[in-house]
Amino acid sequence: MREQRLWTWHIAAAAVILVFLGLHMTVMHLESVIRVFNPAEGQLPVDWANVLERSKSAFFLVTYIVLLGAALYHGLYGLRNIIEELNPARGLRQTVNAVLVAGGIGLFAVGTWAAWASFQLARSM
Repeated sequence: MREQRLWTWHIAAAAVILVFLGLHMTVMHLESVIRVFNPAEGQLPVDWANVLERSKSAFFLVTYIVLLGAALYHGLYGLRNIIEELNPARGLRQTVNAVLVAGGIGLFAVGTWAAWASFQLARSM
């Protein structure tokens, strides 16, 4: 039952990644068609004015954090499954699980802090 729940979360994370990467592709590569997220006229999405405007948005803050969590979970769970297929000893399996969980939490904390700091900095400008 536990593995089925973890696998369901893995598939849900893939769906979240699909939606938010679709949003990213729209924002970054369809700027001539959809100007909603790039308000600076005649500029590219990577120009400072557009980056600053997106950084001020709570919507983008939340989407960055959700995408980060989904990508980390999806990637690390996939790596765990690859390692599990090698059928390691029980102690090694538990060590790998602990390292992946600790690493994922650490990376999520650093990424969330970076997104929050960027949001706060942009709002102060």
